[in-house]
Amino acid sequence: MHKTMTPPDPGSSAQPDPRLECSWRGLVFKTPVVLLSGCVGFGEEYTRIEGFSLDQVGAVCLKGTTLLPRLGNAPHRLWETASGYLNAIGLQNPGVTTVVTEILPRLDFTETRYIANVSGSTLEEYAEVTRRFDDSRIDAIEINISCPNVKEGGVHFGNDPDMSARVVEACRARTRKPLIVKLSPNQTDIQTNARRCIEAGADALAVINTVTGMAIDRKRRVPLPSYGQGGLSGPAIKPIALLKVAEVAEVSRPLGIPIIGQGGICSAEDAIDFLLAGARFIGLGTGLFYDPLLPRRVNQGLCAYLDETHLDLKEITGALVRPGR
Repeated sequence: MHKTMTPPDPGSSAQPDPRLECSWRGLVFKTPVVLLSGCVGFGEEYTRIEGFSLDQVGAVCLKGTTLLPRLGNAPHRLWETASGYLNAIGLQNPGVTTVVTEILPRLDFTETRYIANVSGSTLEEYAEVTRRFDDSRIDAIEINISCPNVKEGGVHFGNDPDMSARVVEACRARTRKPLIVKLSPNQTDIQTNARRCIEAGADALAVINTVTGMAIDRKRRVPLPSYGQGGLSGPAIKPIALLKVAEVAEVSRPLGIPIIGQGGICSAEDAIDFLLAGARFIGLGTGLFYDPLLPRRVNQGLCAYLDETHLDLKEITGALVRPGR
């Protein structure tokens, strides 16, 4: 298959430094780097990039999956903005049956961990898709209750702590696999939502999903993307994401619930900021479009920071000193 012509990174297939290894719920991850849902398809697409190796990531989160196939929203579904882009894909996917029976068997589970991403428009759909993944080789399951570009479900569940808890409870009852809940930044009190999700059975929290936004086509005087709004990602949302990670960490860390920090991470320095704010894992999404070989560069930068500070990953996680705290 044709490879994307990206300049090779010398030594990119080398195993990451053992100091980057971390574990969660009995799963061992080679590095804290996680490739985020929606940015790498179903995993196999990203392996076509010249110079990239799955050995450089701890886990791959697969594209959002619903019970039945979805075509997604009509174009335009992506729109570049200053320091980021808006997306309104609309959860295009082939449905859980195809993912479980055709896509998962093609993945090499010896290379990295794979996390399913469950989406739905009803409690019953969330529960059923989770059940289907529970009876598969998938390592963990992420619940997407915070998608801002679908008309039903999604962000409506994620912005209401009671509904969030109900979704988590329904999914928890259908699986024994580790359960991650992706939290929305588009809510009044993310700490309350995080607490309710943990009480309902979440084993980890992904913080944050995209920030709701809009652009405008001035000539046609219509909103962009064509859906009317989209999820803003990229460097522009990093300050928002860092604050939300720090806030959620106050709730989750005392309970031993890890955070996958995400939102605008485009360098090793960004990744270190999220670790200091309280994240245990680092989620790479839009940054991969700027630099497809970003995982290796993040790993290298993390090791350099550990050398410089003479600390380990656990010691820098949540090491942020907040005034008055």
